[in-house]
Amino acid sequence: QVELVESGGGLVQPGGSLRLSCAASGSILSINAMGWYRQAPGKQRELVARIPSSGSVNYADSVKGRFTISRDGAKNTVYLQMNSLKPEDTAVYYCNAHVSTYYTRNDYWGQGTQVTVSS
Repeated sequence: QVELVESGGGLVQPGGSLRLSCAASGSILSINAMGWYRQAPGKQRELVARIPSSGSVNYADSVKGRFTISRDGAKNTVYLQMNSLKPEDTAVYYCNAHVSTYYTRNDYWGQGTQVTVSS
């Protein structure tokens, strides 16, 4: 069993910053990649940023230069630093991890954290 717990969402004014955190716990052998997705009302869930265990980080074009994803391997934790936030960044943000246990390799999701950008 693997659990992802997110924190750090909230209400912020346009131009402000927030930092999201997501910690993975459970029967983890290794984490191959971690990432953040978001889903705005009436829209499909979309990739925001993804960081593999090795290799290049991917960002959605809409957040490049404003958001930074980072990862603490020792803590099985991924962070998303969001700067210069815009109203269109308003969404529920979900953490994702591609996890290997001793028996399986699966994608796991957090419960989601609301980010609202509004004046």
